[in-house]
Amino acid sequence: MTSASPLIRTFSQHCRELHGCAVGKIPLDLGVPCPNRRLGGCIFCSAESYTPASLEQSTSLEEQLHRGRTVHLQGRHRFFYGYFQQETPTALKPDLFMQHADLVLQQPDCLGLIISTRPDYVRRPLLERLNDLVARKGKQCLLELGLQTAHDRSLQFLQRNHTLDDFLQATELIGQFSHLASGAHLILGIPGEDRQHMRASIDVAVGAGVSALKLHHLQVIRNTPLHPLYEAGKVSVYSLESFMELLCTLIPHIPPHITIHRLWATAHPRILVAPRWNIRTAELSVTLRTYLQERGLKQGCHCE
Repeated sequence: MTSASPLIRTFSQHCRELHGCAVGKIPLDLGVPCPNRRLGGCIFCSAESYTPASLEQSTSLEEQLHRGRTVHLQGRHRFFYGYFQQETPTALKPDLFMQHADLVLQQPDCLGLIISTRPDYVRRPLLERLNDLVARKGKQCLLELGLQTAHDRSLQFLQRNHTLDDFLQATELIGQFSHLASGAHLILGIPGEDRQHMRASIDVAVGAGVSALKLHHLQVIRNTPLHPLYEAGKVSVYSLESFMELLCTLIPHIPPHITIHRLWATAHPRILVAPRWNIRTAELSVTLRTYLQERGLKQGCHCE
């Protein structure tokens, strides 16, 4: 993969074009539980599955930033994005959320924020304040919306308790603010969905105006509602080879201007039930590049 003609527009590639260097992400936890847990929660979700080691103990935001520089940047990155990844951070009271956002953006080595949240917890009053803050700081802000799928039947199966329309309304609202951008998080391999369904979810997200996508395969995490369904043979997961083949059918249809932040999930082996590929993340990247090169494919090559 070369900077002149990348096979995939990765987050690293995007940052090199925008900032002239690779940029890291520091995960941050505001300590607010996802409201959907009160309704039973998503059947695939376990907070432990996406909690990085730097956040395993509850600490202040200042301590999280300090740990993040040590654990995640590791001297490899001079700059970072504050990544509000845990739970549903925008469910926090707006005044308190803005205090945290301001603190992170005050860091001289912070280039912006990435806020991962539910589409039904995106509100105009917060966006107005966030847009003004980001503009004053001269930094970036991406709201990464957990859509998971564009099919309401699948959203009901996952117990997401939001609809596609919630996502479309959220992206339309975010699009009204010049200093905010939207992204979509999608899960590939939801039971009952085939490649056409997954392609349609990507098309819907792109059509809604997102500038970034985070895609990954369905993982079965221990002690989630999905776990017994898998054990009963009601849920199947991708092998490494079949997932790489799937990506080769989807990536060519993603417009080349879309930044792809992720293409696979990485739950810790102690809680991961399936699929267990036993391959490092760096090796996954090499494997996918090989698949694409052998087929003469790259991101956007099948877009009109």
